[in-house]
Amino acid sequence: MDVYHYPQFNAVVYTAKFKNVKNTGAIRKRIIKAATAVGPDGDAEREAVNFAFIEAKLITSPLHLHTAINQALLADSQGSLRTKTVHSEIIWALNPTNNISEAIKLFGVSSKTTDLILVHIASSHIGDMQQRMNAVVEGDLVPMSTIPESTDWLDVKMASTHYKLNGENALKEAAENESLQKSIIDNVVVSTVAMKSVMT
Repeated sequence: MDVYHYPQFNAVVYTAKFKNVKNTGAIRKRIIKAATAVGPDGDAEREAVNFAFIEAKLITSPLHLHTAINQALLADSQGSLRTKTVHSEIIWALNPTNNISEAIKLFGVSSKTTDLILVHIASSHIGDMQQRMNAVVEGDLVPMSTIPESTDWLDVKMASTHYKLNGENALKEAAENESLQKSIIDNVVVSTVAMKSVMT
């Protein structure tokens, strides 16, 4: 698990990546149940799953993830969230379009997810955050630096209509250089996230 301090937003950001996740279906059910539960039990369950659950295969780099986190923190600080929470705002920021349902479908946890990124934003340090994450996810904790190892570049390219990758001349010129292609795609994706709040 990595911890980042954003003093400009008075925020502490916790991120963790899990591989070989075995309980994504159960996680989805918990999220849905927590959204509708009432009373103290509902409050406790909402707190237990109070994370951004992100499909790792569509994240192209740590910068991609942190650009979305920064956009969500900025929106929260300005009182301009487009979604209900700062965690769902991260998922909204990752999606090239403004459709939150589409964002959850693409970038949220699904029953097919095997590699999962968790993000939790707090106003102060939380000592047991790793234990909280481990209590929700059944998988192998791996370094955040392994994000590119989980990227499904074919799936990212399939979202080309959203990212407008088809018209990228640089990609065409780098057709024979896979490493360069990935770098170009990452730059496009990161720029799309960074500019999203400006364009909406």
